[in-house]
Amino acid sequence: MGALARALLSTLLGFLLTPTPGALGANPGLVARITDKGLDYAAREGLVVLQSELREITLPDFTGDFKIKFAGRGHYEFHSLDIHACELRGSALKPLADGGLSLSIADSFIQVQGRWKVRKSFVKLQGSFDLHVKSITISVKLLLGSEPSGRPTVTTSSCSSHIRDVGVDISGDLEWLLNLFHNQIESKFRRELETKICEMVKESVTSDLQPYLQTLPVIAEIDSMAGVDYSLMEAPRATAQMLDVMFKGEIFHLNHRSSVACLAPALSLPEDHDRMVYFAISDYVFNTASLVYHQAGYLNFSVTDDMIPPDSTIRLTTKFFRAFAPQIGRLYPNMNLELRGAVVQAPLLNFSPGKLSLAPQLEMEAVVLLPNSVKEPVFRLSVATNVSATLAFNTSKITGFLNPGKVQVELKESKVGVFNVEMLEALLNYYIGETLYPKVNDKLAKGFPLPLLRRIQLHDLVLQIHKDFLFLGANVQYMRV
Repeated sequence: MGALARALLSTLLGFLLTPTPGALGANPGLVARITDKGLDYAAREGLVVLQSELREITLPDFTGDFKIKFAGRGHYEFHSLDIHACELRGSALKPLADGGLSLSIADSFIQVQGRWKVRKSFVKLQGSFDLHVKSITISVKLLLGSEPSGRPTVTTSSCSSHIRDVGVDISGDLEWLLNLFHNQIESKFRRELETKICEMVKESVTSDLQPYLQTLPVIAEIDSMAGVDYSLMEAPRATAQMLDVMFKGEIFHLNHRSSVACLAPALSLPEDHDRMVYFAISDYVFNTASLVYHQAGYLNFSVTDDMIPPDSTIRLTTKFFRAFAPQIGRLYPNMNLELRGAVVQAPLLNFSPGKLSLAPQLEMEAVVLLPNSVKEPVFRLSVATNVSATLAFNTSKITGFLNPGKVQVELKESKVGVFNVEMLEALLNYYIGETLYPKVNDKLAKGFPLPLLRRIQLHDLVLQIHKDFLFLGANVQYMRV
């Protein structure tokens, strides 16, 4: 991978996704904040990669003619040029007000070794040389943009390099002659290196950094049904210490996307700087997930007697339910029942400082399975419960877990008379705790991915719960191959 490309993308650009035009009036569902510590880390990593890449620059042969008093005219050539050493000693990566990035590198040097030869008339002489290039400064501005698809783009809007000091040490039979016009030689080396450095930067951005940014999961699949939209809503917002990037963060049905019935709240992020990157994830992200799975009927369920463990004392039969409603056994002797449950509306996750909760409302209907395969409704219930939630995140995903509260049952309609609702509550608490919540928690344990580029991993994780959003902090590591 090219020098500047790998240097930048190796860390921050794993999170620094580029601006995409969108609905500027809407709030983002997810904000990625890159702090000054993150920018510093990217700059340090950039130096390491850039040093190795600069050694790979191919320098052309240098040729020219000379004219010296008493010696006359001749021809010189410098060839077999090899960058023997390279040390980059200082760098800075800063956000710009227009959403771009400015990279500057200073106080650096390069050592070049090679061979020379001189021809005058029929005389040919040769030797070796060492070129010391000192006080190199490089200044690059990256312009961030997007394709119509919402994928990020990056171009080099400007690049300049300056070499303050070039010295050539020449050895060989004719070194005294070459030293007479070393200023001309040093000037040519300076111009060539300055040009080569910026050519390398521009080529790296085009051939390495831009393709790497295409690994951004603008649409990331959660499972076979749902995905998350990580397109950006506007240009990054820059200050002297951080860069905020706004993602849509909407979860949607992969096969038939429809408009979302909720809006993302405005987020007021803490001024934390202990970690390299922070993610503020609005309740909007989780609630769009709830809407999608509710509309798909994922939260609906039915319970029949064959789903209850054989050793359970609770049975879904009219004989067992005589303890709840005596009439049901007389009206429907020795028949099986089916309980059908449906969430009335998508349960919305409530964020408050240090706490996550939701209060799903269910409707349940009991039907008798008649011998002729007809299902006859016999009573209808309203079921309410309060649920606490736990969220966590690892190197790439956010996961969750629901802790169910006790359900409360209210009889809404009955065709078999009044019956003991408290006993039915015990049955529902057993089933929901043993079957329904484990099913949902299995789904939550798989989690949904954070918007990370390839080979980016998070560590030193911290998690805070604020009003309306989850605040995740992490340090960054780029996993080299």
